[in-house]
Amino acid sequence: MPVVQFSPFSSLVHPSFWHKLTGLKVDVLKLDDAPLPIHASYSAGRSIRDRETGHDLALAASVSVAEESFESEAHYSPPSGSIVVKGTFKNFNTIEDFKTADKSALFNEEAQKIWEGILATRSTALLTRFLLITFADLKKYKYFYWFAFPAFVAKPAWEIDDIEGWKGASVEFSHSQLTSIHSQLRDQTSLLPFFLVKLDSASQSITISPVEEFSTFFLQAESPTIAFVDPSANPHNPGWPLRNLLAYLRALYPDTTTSLRILCWRDIDLPADDSGWKSRFGTIHTRSDVDPINIRSDTQLKLRPSAVGWEKNTQGKLAPRVADLAPMMDPKRLANQAVDLNLKLMRWRILPSLDLDKISSTRCLLLGAGTLGCYVARILMAWGVRTITFVDSARVSFSNPVRQPLFEFEDCLGGGKLKAECAAERLRRIFPDINATGHTLSIPMPGHPISATSISQSKSDVEKLEHLFDTHDAVFLLMDSRESRWLPTVLGAAKNKIVINAALGFDTFLVMRHGPRTRVEEEKEGKISLGCYYCNDIVAPKDSLTDRTLDQMCTVTRPGLAPMAASAAVELLVSVVQHPEGVFAVAPPPETRHGQTDQNQEAGEWEGESVLGIVPHQVRGYLGQFRNIRLVGAKFSKCTGCSDAVIDTYNREGFEMLLKTFNEDQYLEKLTGLDKLYEESEAEIQGVDWDEEDEA
Repeated sequence: MPVVQFSPFSSLVHPSFWHKLTGLKVDVLKLDDAPLPIHASYSAGRSIRDRETGHDLALAASVSVAEESFESEAHYSPPSGSIVVKGTFKNFNTIEDFKTADKSALFNEEAQKIWEGILATRSTALLTRFLLITFADLKKYKYFYWFAFPAFVAKPAWEIDDIEGWKGASVEFSHSQLTSIHSQLRDQTSLLPFFLVKLDSASQSITISPVEEFSTFFLQAESPTIAFVDPSANPHNPGWPLRNLLAYLRALYPDTTTSLRILCWRDIDLPADDSGWKSRFGTIHTRSDVDPINIRSDTQLKLRPSAVGWEKNTQGKLAPRVADLAPMMDPKRLANQAVDLNLKLMRWRILPSLDLDKISSTRCLLLGAGTLGCYVARILMAWGVRTITFVDSARVSFSNPVRQPLFEFEDCLGGGKLKAECAAERLRRIFPDINATGHTLSIPMPGHPISATSISQSKSDVEKLEHLFDTHDAVFLLMDSRESRWLPTVLGAAKNKIVINAALGFDTFLVMRHGPRTRVEEEKEGKISLGCYYCNDIVAPKDSLTDRTLDQMCTVTRPGLAPMAASAAVELLVSVVQHPEGVFAVAPPPETRHGQTDQNQEAGEWEGESVLGIVPHQVRGYLGQFRNIRLVGAKFSKCTGCSDAVIDTYNREGFEMLLKTFNEDQYLEKLTGLDKLYEESEAEIQGVDWDEEDEA
C-alpha cells in the first residue's frame, strides 16, 4: 500500500506583522530576546479554477500571522472559520545570533511541548504548534525569519488503501450526512480542529464529538472515523495537522488505532449548487505487528518520536526567508520611523526612562530664522520635535547660506526669499511629516518708537505674536539685537512658557532659560527664583541698532560658535522637558572659576536632575578658552522684562502698555522703580566722604 504523504504548512506573513514587530522591538522588547507566545491561524484548504484549462489549482496550506498575532490569547481573534495555532516567537538581536542559534534545540523544545501536552492533558489543543525565529534589520527594513511546524514521524509509516486511496467524501457520506457535519461544526462555540464522526446504522444520522472522547464515543467493534479541519487542498495529500493527530491516537489508544477512517474536512462553507463537496476521505493503516509506543505507569513516554517541520525557503532549501519591506513602504512612513529609531535606541540601555513623547509633542516657536535659528531647528528635528514655527522679518541674503544651513544660493536671488517661510519649507523637504510653518512679522522693540501710521500694523504683529505664544510650549529667543528680546520675554513670563535664550559674542555665547513666575509654595520655602535675560540690567533696553559701523551691524562671530550655542540651547530645552517639574526645575549651584560648585555637590548627587542630568539656569561659553561655565542669576524685583510690575501692567493694559514702552524713553524705568533706584544710588555716592591723597 502507498505511504501516506502530507502537505506541509507554508507561512503567510502579512506586512502588518513586520510593522508590529518593528514597534514592539523598538519600544518594548529593546534588547530582550526571550521567547514570546504568539498566535497564528489556518483555515480549510482552498483551490482556484484555472480558466484556461478548467482544472482546480490547490493553494498552499498556509499558516497566517499578522499584526494581531502578538495579542494575548484572550484578545486574539482569528478570521471566521479559522483554527487558532499557538506558537513561540524569538527575535534575535544580531544577524550573527540568528545564524548561529541552536535551531535544533529550539525546534526540539517546541516538539517536546506538543508531546508533553498529549500525555499530560490528553488535549488536542496543542497538537498544532509552530516556532518562528527572526532577526529584524530595522535600518534597512529587512526581516530574516524561519518558521517551523513540528510534526512527529510515524514508524512504521501510515499507509493508505491502494485500491481507493483518497476519494471524495461524498463517495462515503451522503449529502445530508455531510450537511449535518457542517451544521454541527457551525454550532460549536469555536471551530473544532479535530473531531470524531459516528454514523448511526439504524437512522443513518451523523454525530460528531471532540477527539478527547475517543475512548467512550465508539462501540467496541466499530471502525473509528477521525476528522480534522484540513488546510490542504491537494486531492492526494492530507494536511500537516493530521501527522500529530495520528501520533496522539497511537500514543493514547494503541489497541484500537491500527486502522482509521480519516475525513479531511475542507468544507467550512457549504458547497454551491454547481460544485461538489471538497472534503476527502480515506482509510489508513499501520502494521499491527509493531508494538505501539510504550507508556510507563506514570503516563510519561519513554521516548518522544522524532519530529520534522522546518519550512523551506523559496528556492526549496532548508534555510531562512527574507522579507524586504523597504521597496513596499511609503517613503514618508520610512522617514518617520527612521527619524525616531536612533532616539528610541537610547532607551534600550542608556536611558530607559527617557520620555520621547514629551519631546516630540513639545511645540517650539523660534524667534529668528538666522544662524542660530537654522541650527536650533535642525537639532530640534534630531530630537524628534514635530512642530517648529519660525518668526522673522528678513530675507535671505548672499552672506547667509554658508552660515545658515537651511538656505541655498538660489534663495538669495531676486531680492531673497522670506527667511521664515523659506526655513520652514526646507524643514519640510528634509522631513515631510514635520509641522513647520513660517511667519513674517516685525517684533516691536523698546527704543524704536512707533509712528501713528504704524500703530495698526504693530498692534497686528503683537496680536499674532501673542497667538503664537498661546499655541506653543517652548520659545527660543534667537534674534540679533538685545532690545528685540524684550517683548518675547514679557510674553513668556506672562504666559509661563519655557523660554530659552541664546546670544552670541565674537567668541563667547550665553544660553539660558528664563525663570517662571514664582509659585506661592516656593516663596514660602525661600527658594531662589531664576531671572530672565534682563534681570542683571539696571537700565531699560535701548536702541542698539542705530549709528553702528558695518562690523557692528553684522553678526561677527567665530563660525563654530553658533552651532555650539544652538546645541546647548536645544539640550537645555530637552532637559527641562524631561524634568518632573518642567519649567519650575531647580537650577544647580553655579560653578566657580575652577569648575567647582559653590556647595560641596558631588557629580550625580544634585537633587534637581532630570533623566538627562542637571538643568542649569545659564551656560556661558568661552571658545577662546574652550570652556563653559554654569551660572545662576536670581530674579530681580525691578527687572524690566519679568518683574511683577511689568507683567501685571501688561496683563491689565495689554497693547497700550507696550505702546508706552516703545514710544516713551523712561517708561520702563519709572514702571519698575529703576529710576528711583538710580537716584538713591546717586544720593548714596554723593553722601560718601572721599579721602584724597596728596600728590607727592
